[in-house]
Amino acid sequence: MPAEWEPHLATYLVWPHNRETWPGKFEPIPALFAQMAAAIAHFEPLRLMVNDTDATAGVRAMIANAPTPDGSLARMDRIDLVAIPTNDSWVRDHGPIFVNRIASARGNSPPQIALDWRFNSWGEKYGRYDLDDVVPRRLAERYGFEVIEPGIVLEGGSIEVNGTGSLMTTEACLLNPNRNPSLSRAEIEEYLRFYFGVTNILWLGDGIAGDDTDGHIDDLARFVAPHTIVTVVESDPADANYRALNDNLARLQALRDEHGRAFTIETLPMPPALHYDGTRLPASYANFYIVNGGVIVPTFECAADAVAIATLARLFPGRRVVALPATDLVWGLGAVHCLTQQHPAP
Repeated sequence: MPAEWEPHLATYLVWPHNRETWPGKFEPIPALFAQMAAAIAHFEPLRLMVNDTDATAGVRAMIANAPTPDGSLARMDRIDLVAIPTNDSWVRDHGPIFVNRIASARGNSPPQIALDWRFNSWGEKYGRYDLDDVVPRRLAERYGFEVIEPGIVLEGGSIEVNGTGSLMTTEACLLNPNRNPSLSRAEIEEYLRFYFGVTNILWLGDGIAGDDTDGHIDDLARFVAPHTIVTVVESDPADANYRALNDNLARLQALRDEHGRAFTIETLPMPPALHYDGTRLPASYANFYIVNGGVIVPTFECAADAVAIATLARLFPGRRVVALPATDLVWGLGAVHCLTQQHPAP
């Protein structure tokens, strides 16, 4: 599986339509999606799923009028709207995950495969997920790529790769009995090695407070280079995240890459605790998304925003860091990375 910073053919996004995802706060969400779509299209092609063709004109108009990273007109020529019904917008978790065949195994086969893992709504926490579970097949019908089904439950936000042999995940999510209760840790590792082409599995512990995914890695720690990991840290001992994030930091400092070398560990702050209607929200700067020539980072209207932006600008020299307001967005319990899925260039 290529690292996220490698060249993309396109990004997948699902236009928001499920009001239950943002209860009592749906009204500002389409405009935020329009801004996110315009930001992505500024850097690369966007394949945007809408529930029906009747919505297409309105969606296009909203994106065309959305702010862009440099104030120019939105690149509507890079946006392909496709009518594919979904239950929800979290395409990171239910969408296709692309891997490359190694050259010696290609023969006359396509160089790229889309993995269609089973999706069960994060352990059957919510309502219907039948439409989300077949999104990879529906996209393959539209865009003509090959799909295979590994046959177990796995979400895209639960894994992170460096593109050279290491994969990072969490015990809280992949070992949770609401995913694959019949599989042992060793058996899950075999699936990861075989389908993602990795040799080195890195396990962190618990996720952040408010994360309904049982601890997805993309709210905790991310590869920013083959041998560099950036992770979120909490400095307040009274905060609910303090113990888990300190434990994960200690684990990261002890981990080794696929060649047995220590990783360079960088840190991002956590924003102040964010609540809505009495619920702790999983606000995290680790939920950034890397695009061709840019990085889109969620921001939360606080002083830590500037620190996160400056840190990511330093870690991604040559890429433009674009802030996306996510205080309302994260009421849906996810942010930029959770809502996007990359299609690597073959």
